[in-house]
Amino acid sequence: MRSNWSGTVDFPQAWEVPATIPDVQEAVRAQDRVLAIGTAHSFSPLAVSPGVHIGTQGLPPTVEACSDHGTALVSAGMRYADLGPALHARGLALAAMASLPHISVGGAIATGTHGSGDLIGTLSSAVRALEIVTADGDLRWIRRGIDADFAGWVVALGALGVVTRLELAVEPTYDVAQTVLLGLDLDVVEAEFDAVFAAATSVSVFTRWRPEPDAQLWLKRRVDREGPWGGSPDFGARPHGGSMHPLEELDPVHCTPQGGVPGPWFERLPHFRAEFTPSSGDEIQAEYLLPRAHAVEGIRRVRGLAARITPLLHVTEIRTMCADDLWLSPAEGRDTVGIHFTWHKDKRIYDVLPAIEEALLPLGARPHWGKVTVAAPAQIVSAYPRFDDFARLVQDTDPAGKFRSDTVASLLRA
Repeated sequence: MRSNWSGTVDFPQAWEVPATIPDVQEAVRAQDRVLAIGTAHSFSPLAVSPGVHIGTQGLPPTVEACSDHGTALVSAGMRYADLGPALHARGLALAAMASLPHISVGGAIATGTHGSGDLIGTLSSAVRALEIVTADGDLRWIRRGIDADFAGWVVALGALGVVTRLELAVEPTYDVAQTVLLGLDLDVVEAEFDAVFAAATSVSVFTRWRPEPDAQLWLKRRVDREGPWGGSPDFGARPHGGSMHPLEELDPVHCTPQGGVPGPWFERLPHFRAEFTPSSGDEIQAEYLLPRAHAVEGIRRVRGLAARITPLLHVTEIRTMCADDLWLSPAEGRDTVGIHFTWHKDKRIYDVLPAIEEALLPLGARPHWGKVTVAAPAQIVSAYPRFDDFARLVQDTDPAGKFRSDTVASLLRA
């Protein structure tokens, strides 16, 4: 039996890994229930199908620049770890990457996964068009500006078909310099939230919610726009002379280069290097995406639960992203702040998650589609103003429910 990346979600049904797009079409036609699967990094059962799983990693690793309109055509099954160097070799770059380059492009986009940056959208917001095998096995292109319901097809939880290729917005390649500061006080984060997260193109705050100033501030600055960090502002934190892992006790060799040394964007925007196990590996993840307007209050509420959270926690990461228009994106309609929890693989977290969600969901938090939550389907659906439109799109596109995981089916019934 296959399982997800951390061994917390099982995939009991068969897997197929087609080698060509026509093979994907044939596999879809042959099955009553089928679902695309990426690198199986999700911690939720979102991608568990009662039918066959189709892995797209076997498709040809296409990377083609479309210079006439600032996009690149890429295979959905490629990992960002492979896409980044391929784009860079063509003089191109993405605006953002997730903390892990190990994940697939298609899987990350389908679940609304994100990087960090006040002026940067989720990874999904880079999509300008997608190629998808629909329930009848036909191959369609869905394009922004042409298809009126484009915004429903991008973060689609696998419920509309098997995405095979995408056109992503790209820009000229650039260098990033990464600096880590230690001993940041969460009181300062609350008081100077906007300034902290404006200190670099991409900013992450890591904390274990301890009473002492324990937070790490990770600044990833675009050299062409900002230059390396020059020593100010430091928000009362101190620069770390060497390299640091977000989990203080782990070897920083797993992490991308720090110390303010410039390097290509794909080697700095992720926290972890593709050749190593990211984070701790032995973990469970949860994340809540709040309206930026309520982020400071959300941090205060989580701090009030620290005595229950810290003993079960590897680390929390706080990041920002700008609003987009994708119906099921965590940033749909609002600038957004993510509060992410990397937990020990301990069932006691399910005694703590209800308290966290009781604190954050009333503030408009949306649980990450690919991570654990104890929220009821109706609670999740209510956080997305366009969910009814998405439900109609699913019904019109796949009335027999060929691509519906049990999780998606429960959301559609809510």
